[in-house]
Amino acid sequence: MWLPILFLVIGLSLGLLTDLQIPAAYSDYLSIAVLAAFDTLLGGIRAHLERKFDEVVFITGFFFNVALAALLAFLGVQLGVDLYLAAVFAFGVRLFQNIAIIRRIIIDQNLLVKLRKK
Repeated sequence: MWLPILFLVIGLSLGLLTDLQIPAAYSDYLSIAVLAAFDTLLGGIRAHLERKFDEVVFITGFFFNVALAALLAFLGVQLGVDLYLAAVFAFGVRLFQNIAIIRRIIIDQNLLVKLRKK
């Protein structure tokens, strides 16, 4: 569980402490990278709660997701089609699914704790 939180803290720290300006031409790529990062982070949290977390899967999943999404965006720019929207849609769906599953796991764990106390 510590690895997703570590990368979240590192990323937030770098983002807040630097005055990095991203050109508007790269905004599509950045949006996909952020969605891929959140997808991987929430997937790692979900895997930890399900007791299935694997650091290798977490790290490789992050880089593979970002690379694939960037490739889609690049191909879309070359073809003149907004292909990055496919990645945005896919990551968006996965984000909401992971959040729903995490919420369900937390609710179930809290209910079990309350039932054990009775």
